[in-house]
Amino acid sequence: MILLDKAVEVEKKFMELEKKLTDAYDTGNSNTIKKLARERSLLEEVYESAVHYQKLWKEMIDVDSILSQSDVDPEMKKMAQDEKTQLEKNIQEFETIFKFKLLPKDPLDLKNVLIEIRAGTGGEEAALFVNDLLKMYLKFAEKCKFKTEIISSNRTELGGFKEIIFSVEGKSVYSKFKFEGGVHRVQRVPRTEASGRIHTSASTVAVLPEPDEVDIGIDMNDLRIDVFRSQGPGGQSVNTTDSAVRVTHLPSGLVVSCQDEKSQLKNKNKALRVLRARLMELEEEKARKELDSTRKSMVGSGDRSERIRTYNFPQNRITDHRIGLTIYALEEILEGHLDKVIEPLIIADQNEKIGAVDSK
Repeated sequence: MILLDKAVEVEKKFMELEKKLTDAYDTGNSNTIKKLARERSLLEEVYESAVHYQKLWKEMIDVDSILSQSDVDPEMKKMAQDEKTQLEKNIQEFETIFKFKLLPKDPLDLKNVLIEIRAGTGGEEAALFVNDLLKMYLKFAEKCKFKTEIISSNRTELGGFKEIIFSVEGKSVYSKFKFEGGVHRVQRVPRTEASGRIHTSASTVAVLPEPDEVDIGIDMNDLRIDVFRSQGPGGQSVNTTDSAVRVTHLPSGLVVSCQDEKSQLKNKNKALRVLRARLMELEEEKARKELDSTRKSMVGSGDRSERIRTYNFPQNRITDHRIGLTIYALEEILEGHLDKVIEPLIIADQNEKIGAVDSK
């Protein structure tokens, strides 16, 4: 009856969260409300399963009570026995579902993200590939009804990007994008290649869960803020005022620059968003390194130095190296149908976690 005890425990925890959330609304503490609402959202699905599991067992107890009575009509007893047989089957089937729901949830799954794409090896071709990845992610986000916003960009003369950072906001955004971090390799004939030879280039993707201010506090005394005139491709000035902002976090040495907005204040706020996310990434990386290496997920940790995927244009092929997935629908995926790759990754990750639980 360990699972039944767990179901009772989940229900109790959910009720306590509901009370705390009500109290937070009464006091008007917005930071506490956000934190508790996020916890509630993570637990709600498990809570519903816990309630259903308890309901099944209550029905079983009621049926057993009927069967234990000696003066029950034989026909009623037969109906009760049939119901018990069906309940046993239902409970056994639902236990598998409930075990899955009880798997530890990633508390970051509900967060919005900042996605940073940088050109790697391959020069201008790598920068053009950054643009392809950007379009793919923006189209996928649109299909998911997520909101996107460009935070910072560094264009090249041929229309690519040396680096671009954009935000994605919506329900459970991080859970959709968290396996995208790493090296993305492209194999194709570059625009600049006259002989028609296939080149291999690469770009790196970092997926940063965007923390709330309550998650990562920044002491303004730890910052050095410089302003300068924004520059476009080739170094030409694109603004006549010093609206670009460079923020240096002195304790960590992290530097963030934003120049896309004409407003100095907007650029500063965007830079602080990126800085907050990078500081959170440092904390997450530190926590990951403290774990035993044998516990590293097969699907990867989001390390941007890890090669995760190859996009082969001549063969219209995309290969995810972590799970050995190959799909001959590259053009379709680049048009935003990224779920064809993301869903198998999510399933592989879930199966790995279930296997780890069963082996204990």
